[in-house]
Amino acid sequence: MGARPAEAAVTMHWKPHLADIFLATYVVAIALEALLGRLGLIRSRYVARDTAANFAMTIGNIVMNVLMAGTVFAGLSWAFRTHWLDISTSSPIAWVALFFLDDFTYYWFHRISHECRFWWAAHVNHHSSQHYNLSTAIRQSWSSVVVGTWMPWIPLAFIGFPPAMILTAQGFNLFYQFWIHTEAIDRLPRWLEYVLNTPSHHRVHHASNPRYLDRNYGGVLILWDRLFRTFAEESRDEAVRYGIVHDISTFNPVRIAFHEWAAIVRDLLAARSLREAAGVLFGPPGWRVDGTGTTSEAIRAQWSARQAH
Repeated sequence: MGARPAEAAVTMHWKPHLADIFLATYVVAIALEALLGRLGLIRSRYVARDTAANFAMTIGNIVMNVLMAGTVFAGLSWAFRTHWLDISTSSPIAWVALFFLDDFTYYWFHRISHECRFWWAAHVNHHSSQHYNLSTAIRQSWSSVVVGTWMPWIPLAFIGFPPAMILTAQGFNLFYQFWIHTEAIDRLPRWLEYVLNTPSHHRVHHASNPRYLDRNYGGVLILWDRLFRTFAEESRDEAVRYGIVHDISTFNPVRIAFHEWAAIVRDLLAARSLREAAGVLFGPPGWRVDGTGTTSEAIRAQWSARQAH
């Protein structure tokens, strides 16, 4: 049966967007890694319910991004209206500059998302899986765009980078990070390990071992972590334990998405002062007003003290 003229026109003029290409790549790569792991050809461990939860999280993330796309673009466009420089999207130099500025911005957004509980609540779901494979990369937030995690990129619009250019750079940065969510690759040549965020470095980032907590925030480049002293190398003497300090042990995507927000609400209701409420909301995860909280810094300090003895 032939297509009607209107249908044929739609088919002939349809062109895949970057997001479509990225998503198709993710699905094919995940299926291939799972198959090769099942055949014992590579190191790859998949649990069906965990993988299904990861896909559910990315579907929710896509829905929220679509719903909030207008807000994000409007925010960047508002900043761009008073830009300082006239930057052409056809300039190779501009794209190189944006690559470094975007990656630098990503480092600080990512670091704040670990050190401030308000943004951690939106980011924690990406870390809550106790498994590590390519499907972990698509275990994305349902609330990050709502709580303004896109705002650190506003200064780039003030500088003069058009919003579409900024969002394209963000997309490629995240696309790069997809392949580093794997155990199939051990280590790359030393010079690449020094410059780039690699599977080895990102396994450290997803670890809940005390020595690894809140380390290796970089997107494409690991140089920022070396510069700001948040770098940790994967040790061959200690296996990586994936997950978060207090694992939630669930495959329910709703609980994965909102468990930390629910915990924040409980802690706010129990707060006895504005100072305590502010600490609950904007302090580091695990913070307690009496100093007895299990923050990453405290856990690392305790671990270091044990190692010293």
